[in-house]
Amino acid sequence: MNSEHHLILASNSPRRQQLLKDLGFEFEVFTRDFDESFPDTLPALEVAEYLAIKKNRNYRELRPECTIITSDTTVICDDHVLNKAANKKEAIEMLEMLSGRTHQVVSGVCISSSVKEVNFYDTTDVTFDTISSDEMNYYIDHYQPFDKAGSYGIQEWIGMAKIKAIKGSYFTVMGLPTHLIYKSLKRDFDLQ
Repeated sequence: MNSEHHLILASNSPRRQQLLKDLGFEFEVFTRDFDESFPDTLPALEVAEYLAIKKNRNYRELRPECTIITSDTTVICDDHVLNKAANKKEAIEMLEMLSGRTHQVVSGVCISSSVKEVNFYDTTDVTFDTISSDEMNYYIDHYQPFDKAGSYGIQEWIGMAKIKAIKGSYFTVMGLPTHLIYKSLKRDFDLQ
């Protein structure tokens, strides 16, 4: 899609980059280091949107002439936010929590221009079958999911083999609620 806006996706994620490209938007990728901390008192459902806003404001000072998209994804189980695992032990602990249960994946988004900021989040329920210890080890050893919230990617082996149901957007679980981003870019930022 053509636009007079200079669109920036502030994300290292190849999945987010591919999804935005598949939506038909032309954009530049711009990234920098970012502190992903959040207040302990923040409700779990609000963390992803809070981090997306925080990221966006981190970039806005550098690129005030651009329309900037930032996103963050969290996995919530028992009201606990499961971030990225630091090592295999943490990844196994997270997958053990998710095994045989339903959890929530929340992707928060902030889109801003020099005159406007729009924030939102989307939630999808994901239900796993029971995951054996051998299956966890296989997945972690072969896919190294240390860059993913909750230590898994729905588009990888574990999603194909062990996710038995999702209620909501598949793309939200991948890290970008594409239907809401498309709507916001057209409605709020006049991108065509």
